[in-house]
Amino acid sequence: MPLFQQAIFHTTVADLRDLPTDSQCEVAFAGRSNSGKSSAINTLANHSRLAFVSKTPGRTQHLNYFRLDPGKYFVDLPGYGFAKAPEAIRSQWEGLLAPYLRHREALCGLVLIMDSRHPLTELDLQMLGWFAPTGKPIHVLLSKADKLTRQEQALAFREVQTALTAIGSNCTLQLFSSLKKSGVMEAEVVLGAWLGLAVTPKAPPPTGLATEKTARAKKRSAIGWGARSVDRAGGRH
Repeated sequence: MPLFQQAIFHTTVADLRDLPTDSQCEVAFAGRSNSGKSSAINTLANHSRLAFVSKTPGRTQHLNYFRLDPGKYFVDLPGYGFAKAPEAIRSQWEGLLAPYLRHREALCGLVLIMDSRHPLTELDLQMLGWFAPTGKPIHVLLSKADKLTRQEQALAFREVQTALTAIGSNCTLQLFSSLKKSGVMEAEVVLGAWLGLAVTPKAPPPTGLATEKTARAKKRSAIGWGARSVDRAGGRH
């Protein structure tokens, strides 16, 4: 079962004074509008509509909390970079985002979603600049990786890796595709460690008739080998 499959919507926060007081550890998801942020959350939670995916960029204007376990949350941050949003809304976003990223004690790490076809925009770098001084870890998901060829994926990965190296040692990154559901296990390992949630290992394949036949064959082979050893030890031919 996916590690975050138990995620449920908890609350929406429009003012930092209303942040959940029971939070012990939370992971924030940030990204430009249309970067695939909501789709990434839905994919990690194995839920098609946990985080609202809007055809209108910039729809998310508040902090949306999703409960994973007692005191542990995913936080969907407002999408940034929507040029057509009114100035009042853009100011509200910045008034929420910057203080939250800089000063929220329960925040244990930031997942920054970048469209792998257009990474490292000016606003992505601004988001990194807000958060990097906290010293907390940053994990970059290069989303929509299925839209690129293998060569293009490698080029995008190296470009972002170089930029993150210059920012600090607490930055990691990976390729990710919500459509193909690729990169989910890799993300679970990183975020599960931040949240103190163990990744459940995949169950071994069920024992079937073919497996039992193989086991019996191995057992007979071992017995036959042992008998030959005894023969040699006793000098018999």
